[in-house]
Amino acid sequence: MRKITAAFFISLDGVVESPDQWHFPYFNDEMGAAIGAQMAESDAMLMGRVNYEEWAAYWPSKDGQGDVFADHINNVKKYVVSNTLDSADWTNSTLIKGDSFVEELTALKRQDGGTIAMSGSATLVRSLLEHDLLDELYLMVHPVVVGAGRRLFEGAGQIPLKLVSSTTFETGVLSLVYSTEPK
Repeated sequence: MRKITAAFFISLDGVVESPDQWHFPYFNDEMGAAIGAQMAESDAMLMGRVNYEEWAAYWPSKDGQGDVFADHINNVKKYVVSNTLDSADWTNSTLIKGDSFVEELTALKRQDGGTIAMSGSATLVRSLLEHDLLDELYLMVHPVVVGAGRRLFEGAGQIPLKLVSSTTFETGVLSLVYSTEPK
C-alpha cells in the first residue's frame, strides 16, 4: 500500500507561506540531501490548485537544464486536487475534482507504487489530515520567526502525531518526521 507524505519548510512561529522570503539562508548540502532522499522515495506528486499553478508556471522552463528537482517534478506523475481548475495540462498531470478526492486518493493509496509526495499545499494537507489520508509529515523547522503569513495548522483542531525521527542540521534547522495517528 502506498503512503502520502507532505513536506514543508516552516518557521518557528508556524508560517509556511512564501518560504522563498526566509528559507534560503538555511539551505545547505545537508538539507539538500534530506530533500533528495524524500524525492527518491516518491513516484508521484500530489498538489493543490495554488501549488500546481505556481509550479506549472515555473518548472517546465527549467526542464533539461541539469536541475535534478526540475527534471524530477517535470517528469513525475502529478495529481492535482481542485474544484476550480478545468484542466491540468502540465506533463503527466491528472486532475482530481475536490468533491471526489477522498475516494480517488484512497484508491490511489491501494495501488502498487512508491510514495505520493507533497511539497506545500497547506489547505490540502489539512483536508488530508481531516480524512485520515496523510501518512507522514516532514517539517523542516527553520530558526526564524517570520511574524506574519499563512500557518500550516491555521484553524485546525487537535491533531495527534507521533515523532518518527529528528535531525538537527548545521544551520539550526530541525528536520522532523511525524506519522499520523488514526482517529
